[in-house]
Amino acid sequence: MKFSILVASLVGSAVAFVPHVSIRTTTSLNAFTPASPSDPFRIGTRGSPLALAQAYETRKRLIEKFPELAEEGALEICVMKTQGDMILDKSLMELGGKGLFTKELDTALLNNEVDICVHSMKDVPTWLPDKTVLPCNLPREDTNDAFIAGDGSVKSIADLPDNSVIGTASLRRQAQLLAKNPTFKCVNFRGNVQTRLRKLDDGVVDATLLAIAGLKRMDMDGCATSVLEWDEMLPAVAQGAIGIQCRDDDERSLAYIDALNHPETKAAVDCERAFLGALDGNCKTPIAGQARIVNGEMLFRGLIAMPDGSELYETSASGSIADAVDMGRKAGEELKARVGDKFFEMMVEMSPQLAPGQVTTK
Repeated sequence: MKFSILVASLVGSAVAFVPHVSIRTTTSLNAFTPASPSDPFRIGTRGSPLALAQAYETRKRLIEKFPELAEEGALEICVMKTQGDMILDKSLMELGGKGLFTKELDTALLNNEVDICVHSMKDVPTWLPDKTVLPCNLPREDTNDAFIAGDGSVKSIADLPDNSVIGTASLRRQAQLLAKNPTFKCVNFRGNVQTRLRKLDDGVVDATLLAIAGLKRMDMDGCATSVLEWDEMLPAVAQGAIGIQCRDDDERSLAYIDALNHPETKAAVDCERAFLGALDGNCKTPIAGQARIVNGEMLFRGLIAMPDGSELYETSASGSIADAVDMGRKAGEELKARVGDKFFEMMVEMSPQLAPGQVTTK
């Protein structure tokens, strides 16, 4: 399958010019001064095509709720480079975890460079910096992973032959893949969606996995060979959700983003993040967790695994939506108690290293 032409045509699609929105790159930090009602409302974002698509989705929803923000100069999109965007030849676990995608945005927010930050929720660390809150989630996209194969005859993970090379920077995906077939070799595969598809096109890997939500937001879901159900690949905590962060004392921002919050998504994401927090999870631990509301009831599934897929433990829970956070926390505590301290000691020993059979590529 050839992706080069498609990728080239879509690289700039998320950053197409939108009238009455200014875009600037933030490089310096100002001393904090409260915003006045006449100041532009500043949306902080990373600069990848997916991140910009999410920022524009936030902008669109703000204007729908607050028409005055459609006026020229009322909104400003501030693009920032993060360490996670700039260092692509190392895995996230080697670099220190998810905070690499949010640290610069956090700093800009606390220094009044921006009013809100728009995040892919699965990139947000479990604990937020002091004086910031994340009270808003937009309506969630499909949470599943997409399987993308370079060979058109391969339609699913099960079709991959032994010793296939699969591109993924995710220990969660790696662990579940190796649990299915220990002969697979997982390549540290980082960069934006377009970069990863180019590598697949160039034959660096036989297949890769990406969140279908990101592909849909960039109108690229046609690249997916198949969409994996939860039994095939349980998604990451908060996958498919967009979160909006602001300072905890910024009444203007709180009022704006409160109007955008989708309560069902927020409840599910809070449940999943409580599960992650109970396990003290980060990019060094293969953890998956998903919650959804069915007939007014919250259903949750979670798992934890060794990076090499040799051990994998699952849990599930159900209950009231109002008890979402408590449900996630208890599920994490139950799983943590069940696997025991020795499991976590072994995981810590293994996680800083690449699991057996893993290779890296730039």
